[in-house]
Amino acid sequence: MNLPSAIPPDPARLFHAVPPAPAPEVSAARAPAPPARFARRHVALALSFALCVALPVLVSAWYLWARAADQFASEAGFAVRREEAGLSADMLGGIAGLSGVSSRDTDILYQYLTSRRLVAELEADLALSVLWSKPGNDAEIPVSDPVFALGRGDTPEDLHRYWARRVQISYDSLAGLIELRVTAFAPGDAQAIVQGIVARATLLINEMSDVAQADAIAGAAAELEAAETRLQLARAQMTAFRNRNQLVDPAMDLQTRSGLLGNLQQQLAEALIALDLLREATRAEDPRIEQGARRVAVIEARIAAERAKLGLEGGGAALADVVGAYEALVAEREFAETAYAAARGAYEMARAEARRQSRYLAAWQAPTLPQTAEYPRRARLLALTLGFSLLLWGLAALAGYAAMDRRG
Repeated sequence: MNLPSAIPPDPARLFHAVPPAPAPEVSAARAPAPPARFARRHVALALSFALCVALPVLVSAWYLWARAADQFASEAGFAVRREEAGLSADMLGGIAGLSGVSSRDTDILYQYLTSRRLVAELEADLALSVLWSKPGNDAEIPVSDPVFALGRGDTPEDLHRYWARRVQISYDSLAGLIELRVTAFAPGDAQAIVQGIVARATLLINEMSDVAQADAIAGAAAELEAAETRLQLARAQMTAFRNRNQLVDPAMDLQTRSGLLGNLQQQLAEALIALDLLREATRAEDPRIEQGARRVAVIEARIAAERAKLGLEGGGAALADVVGAYEALVAEREFAETAYAAARGAYEMARAEARRQSRYLAAWQAPTLPQTAEYPRRARLLALTLGFSLLLWGLAALAGYAAMDRRG
């Protein structure tokens, strides 16, 4: 029996074929987008710009051009000069001259220009609080400038802090030059303040000069008194020595005695020669031999006495020791006289120095009278206000958007 062969199944019959999806029809034109609208964050950003940038700039511009008063600047420049007068070696008798040098007078003056002492002195002289409060703190003046002007009821501490706003000090420590720049609300006021500062600085330099000169005179007078006392003591010791030894000049006496001793020794030699010749020529019983021997003995005794006085033999005080002590007293007296001459010269020099002005304020630029107002610099201040406001507003806006992105 023949069996039918196996026929493979048709895949199309087993699975129903899924027809492909029809391709979407492409429209000829896109649909229009909805119109853009301001969100609340845009409105907040605009309001913040108006409040943080536009309003401060407008207020600043109005104040700078409508209310701020003109300010005038006066300048001056000066330096501290000093004349040095040293003592010469010839005047001091070979002793080196002493001269005190104050090397930092300009540093002291610079500190004085920023001190409360100067502010208080100028307040008493010029009434700074009135000069710097003119544009708006007085009921009689219609213009008001409370930002740049000083308040009428401010304390001395407030006036000292305000001083730094009105007074600019430039100091060149290498050259020792000081330059002032003072601003005020009237040309004459600015010049008057600078003139007052220069006058007070001159008084300070004169005061420093007077103190230094008084110290120099006092020191020179003390040195002179000590030198005079030493000289008197040396002379008194010299007089006492002469009275004690009954000698006016031991050196001269020693020279005289030395000459006498030499003369005696020469006579002794001549007497000995004569005696020897006599002994050879005569008999021993000749009386001239005895006389010659006695002469020799007398000369030898005198030589021994003179040598004893000179301390060359025997005990007792030697004349050489006396002369040595005398020479020490002479050296002390001469040194005391030299020191006295030097102290006297230093004292006279100190007095001469005190009679003239050794320190003085040399002005290389006199206080100027301004003709035009240089301050306030309105355009620069307005540009700074705009830049600062934009910076703050930009930082705040970025911080706000960053916070919103984190919450979204």
